Amino acid sequence: MPTFEVDSRSPTPIYAQLDRAIRAAIATGTLKPGMQLPTVRQLAVELSVNANTVARVYAQLERDGILETRRGVGTFVREAPTPQAARAHRERELRDLIRRFVGDAALLGFTLPELIEQLRHEEKK
Repeated sequence: MPTFEVDSRSPTPIYAQLDRAIRAAIATGTLKPGMQLPTVRQLAVELSVNANTVARVYAQLERDGILETRRGVGTFVREAPTPQAARAHRERELRDLIRRFVGDAALLGFTLPELIEQLRHEEKK
């Protein structure tokens, strides 16, 4: 079973780090379809985070069609992600990318209109 890491000093919220780590493990094949994930309590203890944080991530991944919970058995990587899950994953990744990009640009003093103008310029190339 893979181990996940989160950094409590990172500005990225713990739930977002864990969500990204699980998605990355699935995307890279470290977590394969049908594999069981640790229980909420096990993972919370392992990462020294609140169990509600882990439960929130598992619930979101289940809503996105990436995980499935089998009552009384555990949480597993879904055998075949639904098309909606694939689309939701792409949209989430794009939103995260945009948030990081806009945040980094703001730290450098760029405004949103400047970013949009530059993106339009890049698109024309």
